[in-house]
Amino acid sequence: MRFRRSLLRWLLAILMFASAMILNRVVAQEPNSGIPSPTVRVNTRMVLVDVVVIDKQGKPVTGLKPQDFVIEENGKKQQIAAFTTPEDASKVPAPLPLAPGIYSNKPEYRSEGGPVTVLLLDAANTPFRDQAYARWQMLKYVQEQLKPDQRVAVFTLTNQLRMLQDFTTDPNLLKAALQKIKPREQDMQSAVPPPLSTAIGTGADPALTTTLAMMSGEAQAFQSIQVSYELDRRVGVTLDAMRGLARVLGGMPGRKQVVWLTATFPFDLIPENRNVTEAELAEALPDIHQTGLNTHAAGALAETQRHAHTEEIREASAQLSAAQVAIYPVDVRGLMSGMEMEREDSANRQLMDLSQRAGTRMSDVASSQETMREIAAETGGKVYVNQNEINAGVDLVMADNNASYTLGYYPENKKWDGKFRTIKVKLNKDGTQLRARRGYYAIDPATIKDRDSDQQIAEAWQTGVPATLVTFSARVKPTDKGKVGVDFLVDAHSLTVKDSGGKKKFDVDLYSAMFSAEGKMLSNHSQKIAQEFPDNVYQQIMQQGMLVHMDLDPPQGKNNQVRLAVRDNATGHIGTLNAAWEP
Repeated sequence: MRFRRSLLRWLLAILMFASAMILNRVVAQEPNSGIPSPTVRVNTRMVLVDVVVIDKQGKPVTGLKPQDFVIEENGKKQQIAAFTTPEDASKVPAPLPLAPGIYSNKPEYRSEGGPVTVLLLDAANTPFRDQAYARWQMLKYVQEQLKPDQRVAVFTLTNQLRMLQDFTTDPNLLKAALQKIKPREQDMQSAVPPPLSTAIGTGADPALTTTLAMMSGEAQAFQSIQVSYELDRRVGVTLDAMRGLARVLGGMPGRKQVVWLTATFPFDLIPENRNVTEAELAEALPDIHQTGLNTHAAGALAETQRHAHTEEIREASAQLSAAQVAIYPVDVRGLMSGMEMEREDSANRQLMDLSQRAGTRMSDVASSQETMREIAAETGGKVYVNQNEINAGVDLVMADNNASYTLGYYPENKKWDGKFRTIKVKLNKDGTQLRARRGYYAIDPATIKDRDSDQQIAEAWQTGVPATLVTFSARVKPTDKGKVGVDFLVDAHSLTVKDSGGKKKFDVDLYSAMFSAEGKMLSNHSQKIAQEFPDNVYQQIMQQGMLVHMDLDPPQGKNNQVRLAVRDNATGHIGTLNAAWEP
């Protein structure tokens, strides 16, 4: 019996690798030597730090070597194990075209090399009129300042993250995508109750005054609930967007810049003061600002929610760090005087005079801009505030592409305990300025609890953009039995491998689903691969990939879509693909 089982396993292995060889030929990919390795390798512990180096005139400093840099973690010098220059990022050859019916989310098919930039217009945290101005400024940039080597994608954030245009250097495509953006009212607006002074006149009956005061108190309490709910919603949507960006960009090589056009962020990634204990750190995170007039009204209710997203913010921060994503917040409000929102604040005119209202607004602006500065500093980006020419700010962001080096090191501290670790980079060269992220959370993805794998897949599919943390190719074609056949060829280098009694073990879930043109799921299938392999078979998997076949029921109608996903269960990392299907 054991002999039969062993023989069956070996026959299946031989069949799998023979099929993998065929699919590899059909994919027609480049030799491995010409393809950059994905930035994130989930079975290693290398920390990657991007460093922007400029001179006193703000121009890129080129020609630096690894020995020019010193990198410290928590004050201890680390040995540099990997080094990439700005010139290296632009030496990636274009991939060969995929054969008909073959799809891939591998980095070389997401972007043909060189630095990439995301323009993200945030409608979830930005008023209607500022969205229109930001859109116009982006169109101005694309039409007048976009350079031929700048690879840009356009995303929007409303109640979820969406891509309007994939990475391209074509200004006409970017212009068309930006023209699709229609400014919209924020979905999470809260109402403002009428002020007490408008309801109580001079000389009013004391009993009536008491009754109206009680009613006003109830209205204020209701407003507190609304403001608290709005704040919680915006935090959740913004965190979803950060996780989505990490999934989409994480498998692409090098530094990725996200130009986040917004009016505010609803939280900081980490507190300003890092000389604190872990207990104090947990207490201070997230730092949700509440300086606006309406936000102050939330009072204790908002205070009780300050810690509701603490772990999510830690994880999002760690994911952005691992994905080498630098956020460049751009304040779309431009120059502010405090009077811009006077019409919206008409309900509060009875409560304070003109100068008080302007002062409160400016306090709110200063607070939100400080949050932007912190997020930029913690991710290695740069903030652009108090300027009306937003397109000029985007141009400054693009200049960092030619000044960015990547340093990689294996931390001496091998304990991944979830604590925040500071990073400091020094340069042995006078007359230069450098910028890098300040640190990272040493979170082991395998230790994150309560992860709903089906919910993660649904969230990744909903974005509509290929996730790249697990890379794979796929073939979709009809079978002899009238089914829709799907062949996955998963790059094993993007999976976690565990030692198990002298063998190597993978733990992977694969998903395929058919969706209608309206986004309704018509059929789905999933398969779990949790298996140990002897060393020689494991080596073949690493060389050829992991091949898995699935069948889906064929749908009726046209313009259907097959959505595919692979999830590494040890880390929760996901790769996704979308494929068109016509019966």
